Amino acid sequence: MKENNYVSDLAELAAWRDALAVEGKRVVLTNGCFDLLHAGHVRYLKEARALGDALVVAVNADASVRALKGEGRPVHSAEDRAEILCALRAVDRVVVFDQARVTGVIEELRPQVYAKGGDYTVESLNDEERAALQEVGAEICILSLLEGRSTSETLKKLAVTDGGAASLPKLGVLGSGKGSNLAAIFEKIDAGELQAEVAVVISDVPDAGILDLARERGIQAIWIDPCGEKRGRLSDAAIKEITDRLRAAGVELVVLAGFMKIVRGGLLQQYTGRMINIHPSLLPKHKGLGAWKQALVAGDQEAGCTVHWVSEGVDTGEILGQARVPILEGDTAETLHARIQKQEHQLYARVIGELLDQ
Repeated sequence: MKENNYVSDLAELAAWRDALAVEGKRVVLTNGCFDLLHAGHVRYLKEARALGDALVVAVNADASVRALKGEGRPVHSAEDRAEILCALRAVDRVVVFDQARVTGVIEELRPQVYAKGGDYTVESLNDEERAALQEVGAEICILSLLEGRSTSETLKKLAVTDGGAASLPKLGVLGSGKGSNLAAIFEKIDAGELQAEVAVVISDVPDAGILDLARERGIQAIWIDPCGEKRGRLSDAAIKEITDRLRAAGVELVVLAGFMKIVRGGLLQQYTGRMINIHPSLLPKHKGLGAWKQALVAGDQEAGCTVHWVSEGVDTGEILGQARVPILEGDTAETLHARIQKQEHQLYARVIGELLDQ
């Protein structure tokens, strides 16, 4: 590494920042994993450096990267990533931090400018980090994005089996509950009835059973803090993080399995025509929560479930498949729901297979 370019002590970094401030110089801070360095990173760092007189790059430690990206990352250790960054002309200092968030570095360094890439907006920054930046008076700058030059795109190019044979289609599953539909998908995969691979499972509930199902099979199981101000909504930061995780995992089809948050914004745009949901009613009847209860109250003679594309409306996307269940005399919400779920477990895997075969 270049002499004195790598800093492991935040107090030392803050003292350096203060010395520059006496000279009227501005420090720019950016952060990230910088796991597979590519042209997009290099251009971005040059633009960040141009915003001030010195650039500090805060790099996630290995454990932090695993918490953010899953067990398969980082590809390169923090020491190697720091050494590579130190060799770049645009970078003045590199510091490795252990936390999932860069808040501590912001509070200690007190940068005059904070830079992030064009795949972010000010609103999609983590709420805690944004609050820290506001507290220290940092100017937030969102830089340009070099299309086609990203870590996720690099990983996609590498995701080819020996001999060049294509791998199985990758599913990304989003859920908030026990994960009975995910368990049914696993059964179909194990039986050879569904040719697919579950690459990542994401939940907005930290102790959701669906995450445990993924961990039992060694699959990335990720909790994303929804941070939504309104019930049923994800914050912009959560949407950005979910989208990044799905892209990094090379997901081709997103499967909502009891996901109790509204999908919108960049997540929906990224996976339009590649995101499906299963709903416990015969859509377009009985949209929203407790659809089987709505069917009982309405006095319907039958209920069922529907697989549909996810769209901007709630349960309004194009219908891909349905299964019908008669409503029997004496049915309760519990007995009806149980019979509907049995049909869900068969229908969902079948529709997924049909989509992947197209």
